[in-house]
Amino acid sequence: MRPSPRVLLSVAAGLGALWAAVSGATIQAPPAKDARLIQDMIDQADAGAELVVPPGRWNGRLVVDKPIVLDGKGQATIDAGGFGTVLVVKTSGATVRGLKLVGTGENHDTEDAGIQVRGNNNVVKDNVIEDALFGIDLQQSHFNVLRRNHITSKQRDLGLRGDGIRLWYSDDNSLEDNTLKDSRDFVLWYSKRNKVTGTLSEGNRYGLHFMFSADNIIENNHFLHNSAGISMMYDQGDVVRGNVIAHSVGATGTCISLKEASDIVIEGNELVYCANGIFLDVSPFQPDSTNRITNNRIAFNDIAISFLNDWKGNVFTGNRIESNMTEVAVFGGGSAKRNEWDGNSWDSYEGFDRDGDGIGDRPHKVMNYASRIWMELPNTRFFKGTAVLEVIDFLDRLAPFSEPELLLEDGHPVVARAQERKS
Repeated sequence: MRPSPRVLLSVAAGLGALWAAVSGATIQAPPAKDARLIQDMIDQADAGAELVVPPGRWNGRLVVDKPIVLDGKGQATIDAGGFGTVLVVKTSGATVRGLKLVGTGENHDTEDAGIQVRGNNNVVKDNVIEDALFGIDLQQSHFNVLRRNHITSKQRDLGLRGDGIRLWYSDDNSLEDNTLKDSRDFVLWYSKRNKVTGTLSEGNRYGLHFMFSADNIIENNHFLHNSAGISMMYDQGDVVRGNVIAHSVGATGTCISLKEASDIVIEGNELVYCANGIFLDVSPFQPDSTNRITNNRIAFNDIAISFLNDWKGNVFTGNRIESNMTEVAVFGGGSAKRNEWDGNSWDSYEGFDRDGDGIGDRPHKVMNYASRIWMELPNTRFFKGTAVLEVIDFLDRLAPFSEPELLLEDGHPVVARAQERKS
């Protein structure tokens, strides 16, 4: 006879911890240690059963191959002992929750992970994954929910760790309120229509890395102290909204970078304390496409907005660009004039608002003086910010050695007083 839909693994059944009342007191026997006992119960359970894993440490690996609920109640640990993946979900409609999963193998070829998902409509929530090469790995898996999982990788050199969360050819998944710390990357590759919300990604290489993906929504997340914030390569139609991206470390740390990415919306984000606020490399790439960058605060960066080359097709409106060492840079010559700039707030604006409508009386122009030296000659960027280049730039503005180049013009700059009234 199969177990009832709700099954408590217990020593009384030969499979777990025994709870008994003795002289009015409740005592608990030590839990069994072999995870094969849990696997036996999974194998015997009917679809729809709920298996509650008793407290304690269970040694081994598990496979969930039917739509059941596996619940550790926040007190059960599954330890793979340094071999393979701790738990594999090879079904659709299962729930895995409240488990601590530790001790994966170290094989990148087999993608040893805390949890591998190979199915649809599963729920993975409230789990703690530690000492894991990869955290949660989805491949060709759709309509799953990953919620409130806390993931850290093995303590290896950054490039030798695995990804905290990895989606590969996986669409329509919801990733909610997860925490990824000290892993390699957070990856969505070849994946569409996924939603990432409430995530904390900290101390990783890429806070979030897209490749060949489309129509994903990235909303209300925090990406802190990563080597790079959000990187989109060959993507189309993604929306990045309401995120805080800060302290991307290193000389090339970027809050958001777009490489050959098209029809991207970047809206209402806080992009601060990075080498680059936004970096654009041949983006947008697709013909007749437009990237829309609106209502972001881009502040306290080395460069607020960087272009790899003279490109077009980006619309910048309503952004607050303040307290950056350089507002806009275009490398390799050229300008950013072929993009649309309108209604942004620039702390370097030198005009007035005599009629009090919140719009500057004259356009804001960003001119390229001596800074063209380090923009056009990469080897000289080492000297950016040094006294020598600052003096040259000052003298060039005072009495130009040559005609300065217009990088961009914002026809309706928003002045600070209007910003204060709105806030």
